Amino acid sequence: EMKDIEAGTKTNQRFRTDDKVERAFVEPREMTYSYHDGDMYVFMDKESYEELRLSAEFLEGQTGYLLPNADVQVNFYNSRAIGLELPASVVLTVTDTEPGIKNATATNTFKPATTETGLIVQVPPFINQGEKIKVSTNAGSYNERA
Repeated sequence: EMKDIEAGTKTNQRFRTDDKVERAFVEPREMTYSYHDGDMYVFMDKESYEELRLSAEFLEGQTGYLLPNADVQVNFYNSRAIGLELPASVVLTVTDTEPGIKNATATNTFKPATTETGLIVQVPPFINQGEKIKVSTNAGSYNERA
């Protein structure tokens, strides 16, 4: 699957082993997530301190992993933002979940938990409201208590 950097469209394409593909020059920049204003999410460049505003649609579901002052990498192509790379995992606080089960050990059952960013994650039954959990940004799944 390929994504057109300019248009943002995705297409499926097969390549033979002897086919050559031109590599795009992507410039990664370290930025800090500041806050969100309506539908826009504001990031600050760590070197120039310039603000960058990205829409929720552009972030494609990554907004649930963004906490204020979190460090992220924004990728640019021809001075235009094309994507956001999050850390492998983030620590979020559980704001709402069913009461925990006392003496619960590792089981195959999970319950939904809402985090401070609004992200809903399936967690083990021993996790309670107010606890901090580590969530994988790749799979969107619970890793461990933090």
